[in-house]
Amino acid sequence: MAYIINDDCIACGACAEECPVECISESDGKYVINAEECVECGACASTCPVSAPNKE
Repeated sequence: MAYIINDDCIACGACAEECPVECISESDGKYVINAEECVECGACASTCPVSAPNKE
């Protein structure tokens, strides 16, 4: 299961900077994860200040 970013996202970009496969991008004022490219490493979840990335 890939990670998703919930509505708690504050669009700080920390998750995108930490993602080793660069599958996170900004869209409509928050960040989204491309599920097909996500390798489920959890780097985004561990760096997010508001715990927005979660497993689907």
